[in-house]
Amino acid sequence: MNLKDIHKIYFIGIGGIGMSALARYFHGRGVEVFGYDKTETPLTRRLSEEGMNIHYHDAPASIPAGIDLAVFTPAVPADLGELQHFRDSGLPLKKRAEVLGIISRGMKTIAIAGTHGKTTTSSLTTWLLRSSGIDCSAFLGGIVRNFGSNFVEGRSEWVVVEADEYDRSFLQLDPDVAVILSMDADHLDIYGDRESMVETGYKAFAAKIKSGGSLFVQHRWAGELPDAQTFGIENGQYRAENIRVEDGFFVFDYLSADLAMRGLRLAMPGRHNVENATAAISAALCAGADEAGIRRGLETFGGIQRRFEILFRSDAVVYVDDYAHHPSELEAVIGAAREFFPGRKLTGVFQPHLYTRTRDFAEGFAQALDRLDEVILLDIYPARELPIAGVDSQMIAAMMQRAQVTLCSKSELMNELKGRHIEVLLTLGAGDIDTFTEPIRQWLSAGANNSQGHEK
Repeated sequence: MNLKDIHKIYFIGIGGIGMSALARYFHGRGVEVFGYDKTETPLTRRLSEEGMNIHYHDAPASIPAGIDLAVFTPAVPADLGELQHFRDSGLPLKKRAEVLGIISRGMKTIAIAGTHGKTTTSSLTTWLLRSSGIDCSAFLGGIVRNFGSNFVEGRSEWVVVEADEYDRSFLQLDPDVAVILSMDADHLDIYGDRESMVETGYKAFAAKIKSGGSLFVQHRWAGELPDAQTFGIENGQYRAENIRVEDGFFVFDYLSADLAMRGLRLAMPGRHNVENATAAISAALCAGADEAGIRRGLETFGGIQRRFEILFRSDAVVYVDDYAHHPSELEAVIGAAREFFPGRKLTGVFQPHLYTRTRDFAEGFAQALDRLDEVILLDIYPARELPIAGVDSQMIAAMMQRAQVTLCSKSELMNELKGRHIEVLLTLGAGDIDTFTEPIRQWLSAGANNSQGHEK
């Protein structure tokens, strides 16, 4: 399908962060955009305000006539009436990844893959390029504060995309530059086991790189992708060294065989983000970024919504929200909080995401959450899944050994928090836990918690 033939497009699951970026791309091209999602959110309201037509009930009769292309995400249920309508109609129906592949194929593409860190690294890569005067486009997995959007429209030949391993979506892409940040086991409901994930996922993705292109892999995984260039912290061909915290910045040196940039200042917390920045710098250099732009970009990068996002801060209380939904991500976020707020009590609210992920990684979740002082566990957010017998939040709680843990329903969460002595609060998860961020922020802003924040 040729892009110029698309005048009217329909998105099934338009409120997803990746789907909404595609919707914005087509809307910016003058295409009429229609869509369905099961829940109204701040993001879908913004899309409506921008001129897109969205409804929130599964109603095939609401689909307008004359649709040229329907786009769906694998996250929507297979028996959704609107999805079935397009399957029965014979109209073109493509996954988001297929459409992204069409868009990116005719451009020079930087694709960022990995179990975690994709959104931060792809967003930072985009900002480094733009800070170097390279007017790239980007399809991102989060709302980037520097852009106020998850879609960046540019005029150069470069585009930055997240390469999503779920449902092998990233195999639709043909990148010029690819980064693999991590290959921890995940999405085993799709791959079966980690070996299959590596063989049929990441290795197949690496094979899609255009002739003469570049592949950067975190150094721990070099043995599984031996032809790749490696990056890391104090390891790899492209590496960060001499890491320290100065004046609220992570400061480090970027070193390779032919380049040294010393004293780089990163505005994001956590050593994991220094490693993400090392990958972003390596990719951006391939597209022509320069040292001045890289320095400026690192120091002025505002981060991503729901990626160690500090939503409230006073002398008594700090509130951080993060999308972490894999054990490795939880470890990184909690480790960053320990580093930034030494000696403070950490209270975490975690909402597990998916029954299969909880079943597969319950022990890992328990170990990561045990690094907190207090844990409030919400019920599992099911997303696309049906319940699995014996799999619930109690499964994680039973494996925890150190942190004080409480099981709590969403309806009781605010009362539970108000009864606690809070110093540093983290809300964690990829489900609908973000619906609590504004009520919590407003409660803290009103001073309800400040008087007891330092009571002993």
